[in-house]
Amino acid sequence: MIKAYNPTWAHQEALRQAARRWQRRGQISQPQLQTINETYPLDFYRPVIYLRILLFLLVALGYFAATGILGLFIYSAGQDQSFGSNHEEIVFGITCLLASLGGHSLLLNIIRSSRTYRAGSDQALLYISLGLAAAAIFCFVETGRPSIGGDWLTLNSPYLPLLLLPVLGLLILASVSYADPLVAATAYLTGLALVANILLRFGSGRLLLPFAVMAAAAGLYYLVRRLGQRADYWYYRSCLLTLQALALATFYLGGNYLVVREANAALSGELISQQLPFALVFYLLTAVIPLVYLAYGLHRPNRVWLLTGLAALAFSGYTVRFYHSVLPPTLASALLGAFLVALMALALRYLRTPRHGLTAASDDEATERPGLNLEALIVAQTAHAPQAPEPGFQFGGGQSGGGGAEGQW
Repeated sequence: MIKAYNPTWAHQEALRQAARRWQRRGQISQPQLQTINETYPLDFYRPVIYLRILLFLLVALGYFAATGILGLFIYSAGQDQSFGSNHEEIVFGITCLLASLGGHSLLLNIIRSSRTYRAGSDQALLYISLGLAAAAIFCFVETGRPSIGGDWLTLNSPYLPLLLLPVLGLLILASVSYADPLVAATAYLTGLALVANILLRFGSGRLLLPFAVMAAAAGLYYLVRRLGQRADYWYYRSCLLTLQALALATFYLGGNYLVVREANAALSGELISQQLPFALVFYLLTAVIPLVYLAYGLHRPNRVWLLTGLAALAFSGYTVRFYHSVLPPTLASALLGAFLVALMALALRYLRTPRHGLTAASDDEATERPGLNLEALIVAQTAHAPQAPEPGFQFGGGQSGGGGAEGQW
């Protein structure tokens, strides 16, 4: 499996972040933190967020300018060639293809030579090169497909897989190589579009589409959980978290009554949506799924499940409000906002002291991998004690000179 970035960068960055959290909580001293930072150096280039945004914009501007110049050169050089009525489309496709290949080569070069790691410039080159590759595929499909009436980009078009399949392959390869969460999310949405296209070409596909989306989301979540057990978890951590949240969100939206009803009306070309078959099933899914998310997120606890459950619960309330208006919108919003503020205040006050495994304090350990004892790993490699720490080892509280002779460590 080819990784564009050095896999140790993500791992060392996670270790240093964990060490900073421990130092803020007083579990390790400043000299220990300094030793950890020296043991796990970050030898890649990544400026502050403002410079990353500036680099992204500058590289994108230069990339588009170079692509435009290349397109003018190809267009002027190809005027003597006869491409038929699709001359402009072919020239545009060739330009996009060459610009995509050139941008990708430049991306690999700056990663290897400048050791950039999500510094803005490499992300701009990645996104634009993939976009240009998709545009080139579109141009070639447009010029090579048989002439038909209407738009072939509709969701039930038999020619749409000619575009979606190669684009999906490119996005999967880019996700594996660069571990970019935006690329991974786009690949997942492209896969969902392909599933919808296949189903909508059959008579009963529209009825099966919501359940197919939910099945695809469940399959993705299972795959993410399996991939999270791999040794290269930290390299793909941002991708896996993004896909986990997307899987939970699409599983809920696939069974949400409002989404299914309005999407069914849009696919049928109806201006006013009609009652759904099996409406009771979607009523139950709209009400139950957010509660399951919240229960699981509080029981584990799991921040992704909890936040997704809160968002799903709010959308379920909007679904009910969309079809059944009880109060004027302004009054309903004011009452709901007051209720949520009061509930938040009570929850913060109640959880000020940890109860049932929950606390109102910041969840500093939420980003650490379950089952990986980073604390023991860092201490074993950096502490000056003659033996490795035990699983229950607590940082801080030791007294120099005593060596633990007074029963304190």
